[in-house]
Amino acid sequence: MLPPPELDGQAPFPSKTGLATSRRSSAGLLPRNRVASFASSTTETPYSAGAGSRIPSLTDQFHLGPDPRLWGTDLSPDSKEPDDDLHDPEEDIPSGCISRGVDSRCMNLGCLFILLFAFISLFGGYPIAWFLTRHAMSTNGGFNLGGINASGQVPDIHGFRSLVDVDTPKEAYTKPSWNGGPEMELVFSDEFNVPGRTFWPGDDPYWEAVDLHYWETNNLEWYSPEALVTRDGYLQVTLSQKNTHNLSYQGGMMSTWNRFCFTGGYIEANVSLPGVPSVMGFWPAIWTMGNLGRAGYGASLEGMWPYTYDACDVGTVANQTVNGQPVAATVNGDAGKGGALSWLSGQRLSRCTCKGESHPGPIHSDGTYVGRAAPEIDMFEAQISSDLVGQVSQSAQWAPFDAGYIWKNTSLNEIIRNPTISTHNTYIGSVLQQATSVVTTTDQNCYEGTGGCFSVYGFEYVPGFDNAYITWISNNQVSWTLNVAGMGADPVVQISARPVPQEPMYVILDLGMSTNFGPVDLGSLPFPAHMRVDYIRVYQPKNGRNIGCDPKGFPTTKYINTYLEAYTNPNLTTWRGDFGQPFPKNSFLGQC
Repeated sequence: MLPPPELDGQAPFPSKTGLATSRRSSAGLLPRNRVASFASSTTETPYSAGAGSRIPSLTDQFHLGPDPRLWGTDLSPDSKEPDDDLHDPEEDIPSGCISRGVDSRCMNLGCLFILLFAFISLFGGYPIAWFLTRHAMSTNGGFNLGGINASGQVPDIHGFRSLVDVDTPKEAYTKPSWNGGPEMELVFSDEFNVPGRTFWPGDDPYWEAVDLHYWETNNLEWYSPEALVTRDGYLQVTLSQKNTHNLSYQGGMMSTWNRFCFTGGYIEANVSLPGVPSVMGFWPAIWTMGNLGRAGYGASLEGMWPYTYDACDVGTVANQTVNGQPVAATVNGDAGKGGALSWLSGQRLSRCTCKGESHPGPIHSDGTYVGRAAPEIDMFEAQISSDLVGQVSQSAQWAPFDAGYIWKNTSLNEIIRNPTISTHNTYIGSVLQQATSVVTTTDQNCYEGTGGCFSVYGFEYVPGFDNAYITWISNNQVSWTLNVAGMGADPVVQISARPVPQEPMYVILDLGMSTNFGPVDLGSLPFPAHMRVDYIRVYQPKNGRNIGCDPKGFPTTKYINTYLEAYTNPNLTTWRGDFGQPFPKNSFLGQC
């Protein structure tokens, strides 16, 4: 074989040993000479090979050529790259991330700050912002069970009743004012159409029957939830002869206390009265009371019923006197009590309440408390006149009292629509209450023992001092109106004006008997007797909706919860005695 020809200016391809020697020897070369040596030692072999015997070169095996100088990269030692300073221990690198322009350190740190801010905002800032800007949802007196929304829709929640009964006819959703006021819209109704409803505690979202003796008026019967049930499209309240709790009769009472209340507006009921209109004794009634007092629970009522008063004077103290003054409050009162005007214990939650004492609020701009109480307005109490004619007494109860219980019942303040069937009630008060009342003859066929028909009863009222009034309805007609000027200040007994009740009022209905209300002819009364209620509906002006038992201007919930036993234990008959709680100190008496 002929020796391979030499290439001009190039050495032959080295052996493995020679290549290793060449590498070792190049280790001591300067960088520039390293490159030249590497180039000279990696050139292609000068030997030729025949077909099928050629040795693959580096160029055949890789995409890049064997000479790095041909790769397009500057391999000169004078060439600097951006991160060279990081690898030079003698280089003084600035400590700030932006001292030489924004680099990756700045971006990494910025991302960390952004993530930290987002984390704090999500788990800290958002809950705080929600808490500070949240708006409490109103229960509308219905424990979140419903109500009419702004578009007039009524929610239908399966298993529960909404504030407006789904069986209420659509034509009954609005009603004109009886006294020339704005049109009113329905805010609550119960048609009692569903059969078999009962009213034991927990049975109904709005109504609860009591299980007690109504000793306050010396009733002859025991009130039991057994006496109230829905049947044939009506609520039926039964008064029967039954030996129970050492009494011989059983009746029924139920209310919406602390469940549904309203302030202002119109309430009506369609009712068939019990018995016959010619036998005395039954005492059916539908009435309202301020939520701070619970009917049948005496401790809750002491110092509360029947006050409606927001002044700080002698009208807030026991017996309406201090050291026997004013004298007018000690005479010309209740003839059965020696002429005394008042035996009330004083207004418990008066405007005279000293700061720091227990009071539900709110507070006037002058720093005094708003006078609070449990006033009463009666839709009707049915009675039989001495000449054996069926009537209803429609009244409001008041405290403190005018001298001799004589209110300013002028023709402007006591407006009787039809004097042929309505007349001023001869009962005007006692040591426990002052009454403003008119009695009206009823439809004599609308009793269980006669025709069994139904009559509409109700009252419309505007609360407060200004342009306030109460207008009563009997047999779906106006019977009479009381204007608030009739309850103005009485300088004789040194008391101030009394407003038409401003408290949230709840609804009560009952059927019982008591000689306190009138004669009871037990030998002639037909038992069992039934009061039937077709429906109860409450309306308010479209621009004056105010329902709920804990309105902002007249709160009750916190106070009731603080003294809950007084509202749930009927055996506690007095606040200070049985319940053992003091009356708040009174500034008028110099107790602050």
